[in-house]
Amino acid sequence: YWDEDLAWQGSGTPVPDVARRMVEHGCKLSIEEIGKGMIDYVAQKEFERIPWIDGVEDVLLSLKEAGVPSMLVTTSPRHLAENLIAQAPAGTFAGYVCGDDDVEKKPSPAPYLAAGRKLGIAPEDMKYCIAVEDSMSGLRSAAASGATTLGQTGFMRIDNSDGPQFASINGYDGITAATLDAYVRSRNA
Repeated sequence: YWDEDLAWQGSGTPVPDVARRMVEHGCKLSIEEIGKGMIDYVAQKEFERIPWIDGVEDVLLSLKEAGVPSMLVTTSPRHLAENLIAQAPAGTFAGYVCGDDDVEKKPSPAPYLAAGRKLGIAPEDMKYCIAVEDSMSGLRSAAASGATTLGQTGFMRIDNSDGPQFASINGYDGITAATLDAYVRSRNA
């Protein structure tokens, strides 16, 4: 048995963990077969077109124009991370940390700390970085890294409003580099 609610509960969770849950709910495929099928399906759809959430591209362009580097921190495999960056507005990502990297996975702070290192940011300065996450494991990861963490509540069916984030936003309309800077300044005041 598998339904949309169970699928949403797996959002932001490593694929093998979701596959394990599917096996626990009666799927007869192996964890590896399920994982490969899930990744292959998402890859096919995303290589056709990334389904950008309204306003995300504007936020990325605002950060680029302000000289603020953006890093993608994802548990997705490398080919999916690279495809997303290739379809983003040119020059908006400085790099990525992905599920294929030799780093602990979310909810560990390791992926965010690795992203900071790639940008030359010391762990004690992560509080000046902002992370926007929509899953609880992502919120825990970002917050544990020390980053100023925003919970994105606009697109999840699971309530993450009581997570470890500094603040929450509901969508990306009106979010700019200046808006994000205000959150960082408020948290570190």
